Amino acid sequence: MIATDYLASVKKQFLYYKILGEKAIEQLKPEQLFVSANEETNSIATIVKHLSGNMLSRWTDFLSTDGEKEWRNRDSEFDAHFDGNDKESVMKLWTKGWDCLFEALNELGEDQLIEIIYIRNEGHTVIEAINRQLAHYPYHIGQIVFYAKMLKEKEWTSLSIPKNKSTSYNSDKFSKEKTRRHFTDDEWNK
Repeated sequence: MIATDYLASVKKQFLYYKILGEKAIEQLKPEQLFVSANEETNSIATIVKHLSGNMLSRWTDFLSTDGEKEWRNRDSEFDAHFDGNDKESVMKLWTKGWDCLFEALNELGEDQLIEIIYIRNEGHTVIEAINRQLAHYPYHIGQIVFYAKMLKEKEWTSLSIPKNKSTSYNSDKFSKEKTRRHFTDDEWNK
């Protein structure tokens, strides 16, 4: 039961962050995806390139090969060059990474959660490896959301509880009966 709940929960968490990133990117003009504040910051397109590279490396043959694949060139994920230089190319790379992740998660059995896998020759249980990525990806999704919000300024549509709306949001939540559910169950169905 715990293993089933865990797998269902992490799938929902990953999906939540995927959708959060997509809703931020949707608000931007294509050229805004390639804006970099300075030489030390990454554009949203570069962050997407890194996320996709990480996902493809970590989740391809997840149980049988090291998560840092020989074919991955992590440093190139951070160069400013981007094939296609358009929103469609960025989203294609985004989707490729997420599809790889969800395919691997969907193939996992409960009994495999305590198996040992390796990332750069460091052993992790499958649970630890999942949790590692569940911490890594939201870090970058947060960067995307923050950057998108800065680029949109006053035209930004909030992706969470809007400013000065906490009282009404909480009032709505507390007006309902207590129930066990994942916080994302109705958030994206509006």
